[in-house]
Amino acid sequence: MDLFEKLLKDRGPLGKHSDVEEGYFMFPKLEGPISPRMKFRGKEVLTWSLNNYLGLANHPEIRKVDAEAAAEWGLGYPMGARMMSGNSAYHEQFEAQLASFVKKEAAMLLNFGYQGILSVIDALVDRKDAIVYDAESHACIVDGVRLHMGKRFVYPHNDITSLEKQLERATKLTQETGGGILVITEGVFGMSGRMGNLKDIVKLKKKFNFKLLVDDAHGFGTMGKTGAGAGEEQGVQDEIDIYFSTFAKSMASIGAFIAGDADIMNFLKYNIRSQIFAKSLPMPLVIGGMKRLEMLRTMPELKDNLWKIVHAIQGGLRERGFNLGATESPVTPVILSGGVGEAATLTRDLRENFNIFCSVVIYPVVPKDVIMIRIIPTAVHTLDDVAETIGAFEAIKDKLTSGIYQKDELAAAFTR
Repeated sequence: MDLFEKLLKDRGPLGKHSDVEEGYFMFPKLEGPISPRMKFRGKEVLTWSLNNYLGLANHPEIRKVDAEAAAEWGLGYPMGARMMSGNSAYHEQFEAQLASFVKKEAAMLLNFGYQGILSVIDALVDRKDAIVYDAESHACIVDGVRLHMGKRFVYPHNDITSLEKQLERATKLTQETGGGILVITEGVFGMSGRMGNLKDIVKLKKKFNFKLLVDDAHGFGTMGKTGAGAGEEQGVQDEIDIYFSTFAKSMASIGAFIAGDADIMNFLKYNIRSQIFAKSLPMPLVIGGMKRLEMLRTMPELKDNLWKIVHAIQGGLRERGFNLGATESPVTPVILSGGVGEAATLTRDLRENFNIFCSVVIYPVVPKDVIMIRIIPTAVHTLDDVAETIGAFEAIKDKLTSGIYQKDELAAAFTR
């Protein structure tokens, strides 16, 4: 069969609806300055879809530093990969600041989060080694694990008993191959909002010889006394061997970093292919990143404002009987029952009749007949925003339960 013919015959569970969803449900265009109120299709909507946890994306101090750095350096400098011609004192300064903030000896900048962690996994293990990872890990981790040429073992989400069994299997295997074991989990899981059970994972280090890689994209800046993440929140930051976070969440920028012991960071600096063979992070992103980290470190009111909104919206929804799962973080999943067609109709109702823009998650990200409305509170939302949203959610829940959405023409279009 012709390769393209095969692909176009089956566009996948999301792509098969592209004729009715693109530009509205998928690839929508939010316009205007990044804030809780933006424009969607010419109309102002209250948006809960941006991972702008601390409200830094459009903060005037951030905008000023970003603009000045772009004017001074342009987007080209430095040219080339860090190893060859793309290094600078500012890159090294930013790395030192990041390491200090997350309480590690050294850190390394990465150009992108997805690409970065995938490449970190590749650099850390070879075919003799075993990976043990949480089943609900983000796609970037799953893809990194898939590229691993050795054995991999998966355990159900946060199931420490199963993790121990997988570690027993991995230990037996690596005793034969002469390899090591890498355990991978997340600090905060981006769909459920649950923290990885880091406390119990690190206890297993007394029994098994493994290294721990934690993806804390959603925990960095939001969790822990200082904002240093889920490890700080659980009192085990020292036990995390490789700490990873992206700048795309609390930092509201582009890029990522890893941090750990100086010797392993030095090893990765010379062996991580996504950085060796890619252009260095542009200077405006480095200088802008340092400003963001400074504000994150010196303005605790940003995190305090975030959590005020988190407690208000999560508490208000739970009081009204909504299922938010077991979230322990700002990530707020509202879990409802319904099919893809009902999810589409519900989403349209929220946007058109209540002027609320939320991300709605459907199969295959969640099980069939589950609708997850994923709310991301930020430090720049208000309690009025919370009250407006809770009122709208009560209305759509009643419609969903009564079957109104199931009878809609749009729902029928998604079930063909």
